[in-house]
Amino acid sequence: MTILYNDPSDFPEQARLGLVAAHRDKLMAVYGGVVRSTRSKPGSVAVVIGGGSGHYPAFAGLVGQGLAHGAAMGNLFASPSAQQVYSVAKAADNGGGVLLTFGNYAGDVLHFGQARERLIAEGIPCEIVTITDDVASASLEEFDKRRGIAGDLTVFKAAAAAAEAGASLEQVVAVAEEANRRTRSFGVAFDGCTLPGAEDALFHVPTGRMAIGLGIHGEPGVSEQDIPTADGLAEALVSRLLEEVPAGIEREGARVVPILNGLGTVKYEELFVVYRRVDELLHEAGLTIIEPEVGEMVTSLDMAGVSLTLFWLDDEMEQRWKAPADTPAYRKGSVAAAEALDPAELEAMERQEIPPASEASRQLAKGVVSALETLVATVDAHAEELGRIDSIAGDGDHGIGMQRGSKACLEAAREALAEGAGAQTVLSFAAERWADRAGGTSGAIWGVILSSIGEALGNDLPLNVDRLVRGVSAASDNVMSFGKAVPGDKTLVDVLVPFAEAVAEHAADGVAVTWERAAQRAEEAAQATAELLPRVGRARPLAEKSLGTPDAGATSLALIVTALVPVIQRCS
Repeated sequence: MTILYNDPSDFPEQARLGLVAAHRDKLMAVYGGVVRSTRSKPGSVAVVIGGGSGHYPAFAGLVGQGLAHGAAMGNLFASPSAQQVYSVAKAADNGGGVLLTFGNYAGDVLHFGQARERLIAEGIPCEIVTITDDVASASLEEFDKRRGIAGDLTVFKAAAAAAEAGASLEQVVAVAEEANRRTRSFGVAFDGCTLPGAEDALFHVPTGRMAIGLGIHGEPGVSEQDIPTADGLAEALVSRLLEEVPAGIEREGARVVPILNGLGTVKYEELFVVYRRVDELLHEAGLTIIEPEVGEMVTSLDMAGVSLTLFWLDDEMEQRWKAPADTPAYRKGSVAAAEALDPAELEAMERQEIPPASEASRQLAKGVVSALETLVATVDAHAEELGRIDSIAGDGDHGIGMQRGSKACLEAAREALAEGAGAQTVLSFAAERWADRAGGTSGAIWGVILSSIGEALGNDLPLNVDRLVRGVSAASDNVMSFGKAVPGDKTLVDVLVPFAEAVAEHAADGVAVTWERAAQRAEEAAQATAELLPRVGRARPLAEKSLGTPDAGATSLALIVTALVPVIQRCS
């Protein structure tokens, strides 16, 4: 259990500021995360990493000379927003381009991808390498669908060492991709982790049992078995990883870096007991061990769990792994002290301007704020149940994430309305704040939904059915394009698409009737997702567990559009 906190919602930010206060010689706080507080070589590539908070030392603890130049930090177990990633990358940029690298989670892919587009639009070269080391999360045939866990460290380290040596962006990307190809990880959990302020863990493992193939966000494992001895666990971890030697590597005589990682509760002495046997087994297999790591590399708050990573080396990868680094949580060799940066050198975030709007649109904006108030109340009323649904095959944080995002979006909408904004601007500000504060996949998707509807409404005209149809249809199309999900994947799309189709079908009936009938279609579609198996996202590896339970994102969308029926009637 997480014991020490103030307001649970402030936990990630206060932890970030405390980390910076403890390591001002290495870190500087910027909007959305941290960057090095020391000057990097002008013209060099900046390696920017990131993900949700709750995984220390990943990600902020790995920022410093010889390793990352910056880390974007989302909320607990939620990806950083595109705005946060952009802010960190802009601050970390040395003039040689930016590599964004992170674990292969849907929310991270969406938000880092958006940030990359914005950086490129501003003339900053930017590339992405996702990390896919977890062998339990997908088959070898679907290597690109695997998630990143403790193997993040090998990719971060290799890429950063190449950047530090003066490699070009293209060369740094190639090093990162090769390091990822050569990295495999496998983990187990003995019990789940507890978010600050929560009464119980995100999931539990029966006493005396362990979950095989855990996820670092609290995703349950794919199977369970009795807890073995420490030697038995070492044998299970090693044997699974030796089943999958990367292509082109002869196992006999190969060089490997073993990383035995504790996920929060399993402490160092226990890890050393396990590693003793890992070392024996790898030597018995004919492998040469190079500079192993035992400790906490990627944690999950207080999760009781362990993972083993093998990084299969060649001459270049060994050189990158052995290169010196000096960060708050990871040190290797000796680095020459770098010049300290002046915080004033970092550009301040620009304040958004409120564009002009007609009186009709400002009146509609009041209705938009009223709708968002209803949305927040609906999410609050169902947050616990949404979390329960999500925990069946996911990490159980959907309700919490929806609360965080919706309340932030309402705050932004009210601020924009108070400054005379029209409907489009109110929804645009609300969309950006939702995506920014909530992070994660749902944060990004709700940002797309609100901004799409806002663009159709505009800042000049009152609500009419044509603009409603155009906005909802655009939201449906943009979410599918952005999130790469289609009907049948067991996601929010399974409600959004039929809802948009119903809005278009009933357009002749007027705004109020159209919305009401489309809401009925949404409710039916949400219930129907119980019979689907997830094909994308975190629930995909645990697909069978979700059969019989509706999708949390689809359910929340149906609840919201239904609750908005009377609000739409008042605005039409």
